[in-house]
Amino acid sequence: MHSTAEDRTLLPEHRAEIAELRAFLDRTPHAAEPAVLRGPDGTAHTLPVEVYEILLAAVRTLSEGKAVTVAPVNTILTTQEAADLLGVSRPTFVKILDEGKLPFTRPGRHRRVLLSDVLAYRDLRRSERRGGLDRLVELTEESGLYGN
Repeated sequence: MHSTAEDRTLLPEHRAEIAELRAFLDRTPHAAEPAVLRGPDGTAHTLPVEVYEILLAAVRTLSEGKAVTVAPVNTILTTQEAADLLGVSRPTFVKILDEGKLPFTRPGRHRRVLLSDVLAYRDLRRSERRGGLDRLVELTEESGLYGN
């Protein structure tokens, strides 16, 4: 990802502490009360659900030995970065761009895409796949093939 002043990549440098934190979070049921962050000076602040979810995702990823990058959604990606995010090859991603399925810019020789557009495309594809699977189940149930 092309970094901005707001991007920050964190490496799992404190593996033992991260593993302990993950174990704690995995044991902690989702409560009706929001999580609280206590600062070094002892003051406490309630965490919004979105911030808590980011914390959970970051701890899980770091505990697996992977780096975590926190970046604003308007981050600009290369075609390789976008392909990696979608789990496809770069040529496949370029084909998606050539078919007009995602907007892109070409500030020089290379194409660039917005992270927000890639995430929206990923969500759309997931939704389409889910709908296709639901329809397949319906068809197999209608034909009497489901559950036999």
